[in-house]
Amino acid sequence: MYFCQKLEFNDMVHIKHFTFNAFQTRCSLVWDEDGFCAAVDPGFADDKEKDRLTAFISANGLKMVCIMLTHAHFDHIYGVAELAKEFGIPVYMHEAEKYTMEVTNPYVCKAYGLPLPDISFPFIPAGEKADGKDVTDRIKVGSLCFEVLETPGHSKGGVCYLERESKVLFSGDTLFAGAIGRTDHPGGDYDQLIRNILEKLTVLDGEISVIPGHGPCSDIATEGMTNPFLLPFNEPYED
Repeated sequence: MYFCQKLEFNDMVHIKHFTFNAFQTRCSLVWDEDGFCAAVDPGFADDKEKDRLTAFISANGLKMVCIMLTHAHFDHIYGVAELAKEFGIPVYMHEAEKYTMEVTNPYVCKAYGLPLPDISFPFIPAGEKADGKDVTDRIKVGSLCFEVLETPGHSKGGVCYLERESKVLFSGDTLFAGAIGRTDHPGGDYDQLIRNILEKLTVLDGEISVIPGHGPCSDIATEGMTNPFLLPFNEPYED
């Protein structure tokens, strides 16, 4: 299991981490004091992994509210269709991630001989409010409220979920401890990713915990000061 600096952040928010599939992808359950719960990136790849997740939900009396996807790369969505159907819950994902499911995943899975995930699940478009866009920019999970921050670059529709009061950020594959998401797959854009991290994430409260899609957890201050990808020589080219 990955090391995280905090497992229970305070009395208001609780988080349980799972590591799934061959890519060691993190799935997180996050719930409030009343047990209202969301699953972030449920990438379980078989029944054994699924049972670990659902057994924890059942044993702790959690009330599943929704699934929140940081992006739709295959390793993050393997279990989405099955989990959404079992609990009858909605899935939140950025509209641009349809490209990831329809183009990127088939390309990468074919190259590595991997099974494609089930993408039959409906989803609610999640992103930042703008004129002409019918999207959700805040997701309520009981008393918790997650702001949707658009941070494309690792994929076309990558987002992070910020619970500002609890100081928790689910960064998916946008920002890791000491690293950033790869940008060489179809839909990736290095300059866009760096710009979004610098303009939308490193400006946040330094005490905010960063919970990435792989590897150890961190916080905004640590990444802003020490992440080698965020040093000045890695800043994006001017347009």
